[in-house]
Amino acid sequence: MKKIFMLLCLAAAFSACKQKNEPNKELAKLFDNYYEDKLKLYPLEATSIGDNRYNALLQNDGSEVFIKQAHDFYAGYLDKLKTFNRDGLDEEDKLSYDILLYKLNTVLEGFDKHIYYDGMNFAHPHYIPFNQMVALPLILGQWGSGTGAQPFKTVADYDNWLKRLSAFRLWADTAIGNMNKGIKTGIVLPKSIVVKMIPEMKDMVVASPEKSLFYGPVNSFPKDFPEADKKRLTDDYKKAIMTVVVPTYKKLGDYLKSDYLPHARSTSGMSALPGGDDMYRFMVKQNTTTDKTPEEIYQLGLREVARITLLMDSIKNKVGFKGDMPAFFEYMKNDPRFMPYKTPKEVLDAFENIHQRMQPNLKKLYSKVPKTPFEIRQTEAFRAASASAEYNNGSADGSRPGIFYVPILDATKFNTTSGMESLFLHEAIPGHHYQVSLAQENTSLPKFRRFESDNAYAEGYALYCESLGKELGLYNDPYQHMGALGDEMHRAVRLVVDVAIHTKNMTREQAIKYMMDHEAIDEQGATAEIERYMTNPGQALGYKIGALKIRELRSRYEKQLGGKFDIAAFHEQLLKDGSMPLSVLESKMDAWAAKQ
Repeated sequence: MKKIFMLLCLAAAFSACKQKNEPNKELAKLFDNYYEDKLKLYPLEATSIGDNRYNALLQNDGSEVFIKQAHDFYAGYLDKLKTFNRDGLDEEDKLSYDILLYKLNTVLEGFDKHIYYDGMNFAHPHYIPFNQMVALPLILGQWGSGTGAQPFKTVADYDNWLKRLSAFRLWADTAIGNMNKGIKTGIVLPKSIVVKMIPEMKDMVVASPEKSLFYGPVNSFPKDFPEADKKRLTDDYKKAIMTVVVPTYKKLGDYLKSDYLPHARSTSGMSALPGGDDMYRFMVKQNTTTDKTPEEIYQLGLREVARITLLMDSIKNKVGFKGDMPAFFEYMKNDPRFMPYKTPKEVLDAFENIHQRMQPNLKKLYSKVPKTPFEIRQTEAFRAASASAEYNNGSADGSRPGIFYVPILDATKFNTTSGMESLFLHEAIPGHHYQVSLAQENTSLPKFRRFESDNAYAEGYALYCESLGKELGLYNDPYQHMGALGDEMHRAVRLVVDVAIHTKNMTREQAIKYMMDHEAIDEQGATAEIERYMTNPGQALGYKIGALKIRELRSRYEKQLGGKFDIAAFHEQLLKDGSMPLSVLESKMDAWAAKQ
């Protein structure tokens, strides 16, 4: 009898344990509903991940109606999430719970500070709806050309784009209204930024539709389109270009030049804005997913700049260069031996060569690789002047490849010492392409974990990948190693100048000089970078903060596990669960290491 009682107790305990550890179906439904509702709210985000259900929609994200709708959406899901008992969840659900809780709390804190998420991983003050780099008018230009995320494969695709484009006028009117409110309250962009935005708008104003970037899809009709559809769509696209595209971009350009520019500010940082200090502290928290203060990050940046300077000096001495570091920078920037290319294709082929050279070692560091196709492309001419090299996500179903875009204004001036190897590791493979694609392809994850991104995790991982160069058989050329150190220095300099611009009254010109003094970058490049930090405060901090955390975790587990440490398993664990705040990542990785 006693034995039977014990068996019944064990069975009950096992049943309870099993029940406790089972995935929570109601919570899974909440996760799914959250992401589905979010895609309806932000249809551009849906298109960017290859979900074509909302391709005809364009959110007017600056309107008061939309802002209230967005706030209520996040607040409502926070309330729903809190109805679940975290302690009773299995490990995967706890991880999802922690990630979503952090996201919802952070977005809602932004609303309190009048900083709003636009659905494309960018947060901005309410009265500054776009800038020279992150702007719906630029996204529409890229997508409308037929080379972006918006698909142009079926007649329905072509009609969807026309419907989406028709909403651009309302978005622009709302943006102008908000910028006018910004003028009245003192929340405006710096003059140097507005000057860059004006030609971006004016370049879209054409005399005939055939000359428009938005005519690209007409020039690329699929061969199987019926002639009647081709004729109708050609007429509709011509009309849309001349009645929507041209007048809307002209209106924005004229407004920026005549109305906004005279009120733009001469200062560079957030501290010059009403409530700017508080807004900047929030943007630092949002972009680093840590509680580090701006001052802590500034001091970390100074230490990193000093450390990397010593490494760069050792390479300068290794190659036998006689002269100081600024002279070495000038030599690398200007010597013809470092500019061997004649055509854009040669530049793109050189990046593909990097890809092929590291393949044997890549298999040692990564046991799991993406199925999503990958391509290297030249950045479109209309945005190349203001663009950095970047990665555009592929679609989860593999129908659209992940694309590594390289801006090439003049191939004969494309410099090999710019850190081509480290750039490829960061933006392409095993950086963003692996990080984004492996998460998207993991269908066991809730969709918000598959498709959403945290700046410090995503950019931190990509920067960490730059440190893998030697392990991947790269950086054998001292100048490529110098380029890699230059890229690392670039991220360290960011910690200094981003904080100094926004909290210490560092001017645009002082920041440009500081950057040029510490890395091999020309004035045009430094200016574009500094102006990026001016208009997207805190975003550039996530790279170094995230990379240092990942390297810290790797070093911890190498020491903790000794011979049991498996680098491929570490990388798989790092990537398999999608993007998350750094504090959540550390807890997850510690638990993994403890099980090894």
